[in-house]
Amino acid sequence: MVAYYAFMATVGEVIGGYLTYRLAEKGGQKTLEKRVGKLRAEKLYRAFEKRGFIRVFVGSILPPPFPFTPMLISAGVMQYPHKRFFSALAAGRAVRFFAVAYLGRTYGQRMIGFISPYYEPMLYVFIALAITAGIGATAYFKWYRPKAQIEEREQDEQVQKSPVRSNNVLGQ
Repeated sequence: MVAYYAFMATVGEVIGGYLTYRLAEKGGQKTLEKRVGKLRAEKLYRAFEKRGFIRVFVGSILPPPFPFTPMLISAGVMQYPHKRFFSALAAGRAVRFFAVAYLGRTYGQRMIGFISPYYEPMLYVFIALAITAGIGATAYFKWYRPKAQIEEREQDEQVQKSPVRSNNVLGQ
């Protein structure tokens, strides 16, 4: 039964990834540059030209904090061959989901048994962590980040206002 869920998750992810690939293939470079910025897009183009299959395969295995959508978009923009893209994506997602299914099947009941006695205290700890993270994020985005951006702008203005001295020997 676990293998069925892993297989269906793989199929769903491959279909979604392929749709993103096709949309990027039709959208072109502007799509990727708008999504990730021009400098990052250039890095992705260079990296993808060298090792496209490995990039898609490894990116599809990595867990959610890894930004995988730019890889899918860059594959479409670079006109990466459909069969190679599809095989790399399917293989990577299959490895990931079958590994997660195996770990869940092997250790799932043990983890539930371990955590069950501590359910209520852990719930309160996670709620406190979420509230603390929310307050911290609010403070950062409301007060600290704008001050840092203002200071950065002021430094840029000072650099632009300062006269540039030339030590040009030939122009004397």
